[in-house]
Amino acid sequence: QVQLVESGGGLVQAGGSLRLSCAASGRTFSRYGMGWFRQTPGKERELLAAIDWSGGRTQYADSVKGRFTISRENAKNTVYLQMNSLKPEDTAVYYCAADWAGWSTSEYQYDYWGQGTQVTVSS
Repeated sequence: QVQLVESGGGLVQAGGSLRLSCAASGRTFSRYGMGWFRQTPGKERELLAAIDWSGGRTQYADSVKGRFTISRENAKNTVYLQMNSLKPEDTAVYYCAADWAGWSTSEYQYDYWGQGTQVTVSS
């Protein structure tokens, strides 16, 4: 079992930055692939960024490529999402998720989810 808790969301002006954190419980965090997703009402959940168990492989959605960076510190059981050049269309609830297989780019393969944190970008 892994429990995930996101933090770092909030209100920011367009062009600003936020760093989201996802703290995981359990001693096996370093085995999990991790992903950041977002969802807005009426839309499907979108995978923004994924990182493998070692941190050596990452992948980004086109919508955030070049603006967002995913990273992890296994010693701290934490994964991060650095978000720069934020736009109003980035407004959403952001979720982190963990995948036992160590790497996944499909939300259906993620096993554990956090409760989400709201990010609001004002114009």
